[in-house]
Amino acid sequence: MQISLILLEQITQLFLILIMGYVLVKSGMVKSSDSKIVSVIVVYLATPCIIINSFQVDYTPQVKTGLIYAFVVATAVHLLFLLFTFLIKKPLHLDSIEQATLIYTNAGILVIPLVNALLGSEYVVYSCAFIVVQVVLLWTHGCCLVSNQTKLDWKKVLLNVNILSIFVGAVLFLVRIPLPEVISGTLETCGSLLGPLGMLLAGMVIADAPLKDLFTKKRNYLPTVIRLLVYPLLLLLLFKITGIAYIIPDGKNILMIVYLASVTPVCAALTSIAQFYDRDAFHASALYVLSTICSIATIPVMIGLFDVLI
Repeated sequence: MQISLILLEQITQLFLILIMGYVLVKSGMVKSSDSKIVSVIVVYLATPCIIINSFQVDYTPQVKTGLIYAFVVATAVHLLFLLFTFLIKKPLHLDSIEQATLIYTNAGILVIPLVNALLGSEYVVYSCAFIVVQVVLLWTHGCCLVSNQTKLDWKKVLLNVNILSIFVGAVLFLVRIPLPEVISGTLETCGSLLGPLGMLLAGMVIADAPLKDLFTKKRNYLPTVIRLLVYPLLLLLLFKITGIAYIIPDGKNILMIVYLASVTPVCAALTSIAQFYDRDAFHASALYVLSTICSIATIPVMIGLFDVLI
């Protein structure tokens, strides 16, 4: 019940911001094309800040073990998502946007506040493992998938601000250099913009298209159901069979954080990426909004099943 209330509050707040973005465009105060400016802020400011700041934790043997465990599980989860999507893309005729929405979740926006409220601030660090793994794949495989490019430009990848942020954050963590409070506070504040700006962006993007298409297009429900129900249930089955939750002390709580990140709705950044490559940003945004609304019901159910079965 607690997680349901926390999730409902978080989703409601973000959804209200989406409506604000929609109203701004419909009232003529801004244009839908102005959303590209918001995309730049999301990708080049908010995301790097949250990545770097997530590494600012105490370096202890317990944290080190937990982080390694979280990274390994998060990597395995992403590989499974890639495999599942590869196997079903042809039978279900999934386009590149739909494939990306099945693989990449909205963990960066929803998981950190949920973990902080449910388990405490000392557990937030483990959520960064999933976020870091996803960021690396999103700005390599994800960009190629959405843009329909087959050749990866490694120079652009390695110089991408989000990849550089991972490197900077990891170095600071490994050499145990804490940032001054004024710097870490600034990063935390800028990083907190990610959720609101992501929803504002979605609202601005969908404002230029008929709103009824969001809910009446039956095709949108296929990737939404797979993202929120099918993939989470497959992960639960694998977790149960392998007994991976009890490999390390406190493994169940850390695994729950990774699982929580895995069952969140469609990644907000996909709308930004689609805009950058002049792809179907409305389709990405529509799946983002629809899955976010549906996740109000599905996430509590999935976490409840995790608690009972694992």
